[in-house]
Order: sequence, then structure tokens, then C-alpha cells
Amino acid sequence: MNTRNTIILAAGKGTRMKSKLYKVLHKVCGKTMVDCVLTQVEKNNMDNVVTVVGYGADSVEKQLGKRSQYVLQEKQLGTGDAVKKTAPILSDLDGSTMVVSGDTPLFKADTFQKLFDYHEESNSVATVLTSKAPNPFGYGRVIRDAEGNVNKIVEQKDASEAEKKIDEINTGVYVFDNKELFNALGQVNNNNAQGEYYLPDVIGIFKEQNKKIGAYQMDDFNESMGVNDRIALSNANQVMQRRINEKHMANGVSMINPSNTYIDFDVKIGQDTVIEPGVQIHGNTEIGANCKVGANSEIHDCKIHDGVTITSSYLQESEMMEGSDIGPYSHLRPHAIIGKNVHLGNFVEVKKAQIDEGTKVGHLTYVGNAHLGKNINVGCGVIFANYDGKNKHETNVGDASFIGSNANLIAPVNIDDHSFIAAGSTITDDVKQYDMAIARQRQTNKPGYYNKLPYNG
Repeated sequence: MNTRNTIILAAGKGTRMKSKLYKVLHKVCGKTMVDCVLTQVEKNNMDNVVTVVGYGADSVEKQLGKRSQYVLQEKQLGTGDAVKKTAPILSDLDGSTMVVSGDTPLFKADTFQKLFDYHEESNSVATVLTSKAPNPFGYGRVIRDAEGNVNKIVEQKDASEAEKKIDEINTGVYVFDNKELFNALGQVNNNNAQGEYYLPDVIGIFKEQNKKIGAYQMDDFNESMGVNDRIALSNANQVMQRRINEKHMANGVSMINPSNTYIDFDVKIGQDTVIEPGVQIHGNTEIGANCKVGANSEIHDCKIHDGVTITSSYLQESEMMEGSDIGPYSHLRPHAIIGKNVHLGNFVEVKKAQIDEGTKVGHLTYVGNAHLGKNINVGCGVIFANYDGKNKHETNVGDASFIGSNANLIAPVNIDDHSFIAAGSTITDDVKQYDMAIARQRQTNKPGYYNKLPYNG
């Protein structure tokens, strides 16, 4: 049975990144580069995916999990040696095998599919993925014969003046007849300045054997961008961000300034939602339809239902139900659940708390470790004091209650339905239904005291 297989090369350390983080684990729009590659490979239903790991092997395997098989290249002896390490898994299989680098995050699944199809239909022993480069300087040039087959691939330093004018370049992605690949790898030597085994030498071996070598030219040169340093990483992020934003806009999302809007790879956004400039949306966030995300808001791993308005606020690992709104300058910390039609005004912070339908928290308030019922009014400057210096405690406030301005609710405490907390009160005891709680010292005026002050003018 013929199989389709992919080898992902992810063993390099990436010294030019100047980072303690291994190169393929640097992120492009919220997804590690090697995950970007694997995600597109998976869409083509491979029979086997094998990732060659080396530096940071444990970290790469932890990132990709059981989505791939792994082989270890302990010493970095070149791409040919890396592919050869997969022989115990792949060498006896009939079919086709693609080799792609884990630091090329911009390839699309459709490109891989077309490459496989072209390779198999052309009956080539090897097929090189190529592209037209706007500026081919530094790339290996693809030299074709009159029938369009690959005659050779010549590097920039070895190219003649005529060859340097060719703009079709080698992207470094190949599909091989699987058994022919492993047979040829046994003939590759390391007689070069680096003492390494190079995968492209297989192409020369096939050529000497008069075997057919094909080339499939893809449409978008940007897909082939490899990342070896921070500059290239920045460029890859820009290309991916433009691709992501255009996908959302094509699906009915409005962006006021796409070039200043940052959305991660896995984010989902519904139709007729408006995204203003300076917005960042990260992780596994889902945003519903007919929402408005105001300028400079930042959202991480949240679920935002339909019709929500977020105005210049910061949200983390939280959920906002239909018709709710927040901001400006407010903060949802992890595990905040905001109910339908809840209003959170300016400078409100909510952490590990549930606020039910119709409740209003207008401004300058902290709600931590609490459950607020429906249709509650929370005045300005209210503090839900949840921490005693050692442990966190909970506060419960029943439906239709009123919490006056500058009240302090000292947890653990329960406020029953239809209760009233007077402004300026510090509440340490439970409040029963229909009661009003007042906990503040009565005002005392001192006649003439101002005249005793040294700065009274």
C-alpha cells in the first residue's frame, strides 16, 4: 500500500536567534513555528509524521504531544543525517515522503497537497518545491531542462552570471519516492567543509542515475520564508497576521485598521463584529457576532458571546455573556464569568467571580472571589475584601440588592436578596433579606478646629 509521510526537521538550536528558547519553539501569531508546520501537514491526512528532534527535544515533544512520532539526532550532522534517522520508522514503506523544516511557519496545507499530487502524477523520484523570488539573491536556483524537469540546483556562490538571472528558487521542501530516498541517503557523503551530510545531495545522486526529478512552482513566495533570526521572525509574524486578518474580514468581521490589529492563529470571531485599532486577541479566544472590541483592548483565552462591547480593557481567561459590556480601563482576571446584560464601567477589576444578569458595577470597584446575583447595583469604590493574609474567602450577594459607594465587604460574608448596604459601611456580618446594614462611625464636628491649624492662612 502506498503511503504519504512527512518528516519535519526540528533538531537545530538556532544560535542566530540569540535566545535560550529553541528556534522552532518561537511563536508566530501565538503558535510555535513547528506547530504551524505540523498543523498544515495534518490537514493532508498523513499516514506518518515523524519529527526529528535534537536540541530541546523534550520541549518540542511536549509542545506537539502525540500528534507526531519522534526520532533523535544527537549530533547535528546535517539535514541528510537528520532524515536518515527516520529510517527505522519509514524506510520499508512504499509511497511518498515530504521533508520540510520546522522553522518555515508560513506554508499552507493546500501547497503541500498540490506538491504531493504533482509528484505522484509526474512519476518523479523526487520533486522540489520552488517559487519565483522577487529578489533571488542568496537562494539556490532551479535549473530546468527543455521538458521542465530539474537539471540541477545551483547555489548562489556557484552560479554563473546567466544562472544568477534565474528567479525560480529552491524552497528547501521536497517530496521523494520513499524507498528511493533512503537508498540514496546511504550514498551521501560528508566530504565538505562542514563535515555534514546534506539532503540536497540526494538530488545529485538521482541525476547521476538518470532518474526523473520534478519541480512544482507554488504561487506565493512568502510561504517559503524561513526563520533564522529575530528579523525574519518579525517578518513572518507580519505575513501571518495579514493572512489571519484577511481571513476574518472575508468571513464578515470589520477591522478599522488591520495593519494595527493583532490576532492569534486559533482565534474565532463571529460576523458583524467590529475590531478597532490597537486590539490584541490571543490564545484560544472566541468572540461572537455583533460585538465591538474597542481600541487598545487586549484579550487572552476568553469566550465572548454575541453583542458584547469591550472598551479599552484587559481580559484574561474569562467569559462574557450576551449583551454585557466592560470598560474603559477595566480588567477581567482569570475565572471571571460576566452574565447577560451586565454593565462593568471604568476601572473595575473582577477576579474569580460570577456576576449574574442585569447587575451593574459602575466604576472604581474590585470584585474578587464573589458571586453577585441578578439586578444588583454596586456603587463607586466598593471593595470585596477576599484575602485575610493567608486564605481567600468568598462573598455572596443576593438578587436586587444595593451596595452603596465605598462599602467594604469583608469575606466570608453573605448578603441576602433585596438587601441594602449603606454607603461607607464595612460589612463583616451576614445581612438578612430586606435589611439595611450600616457599619460606620457617626460624624463628629469640632467647632473652630481649623483656626488651631498651623497652616490655616
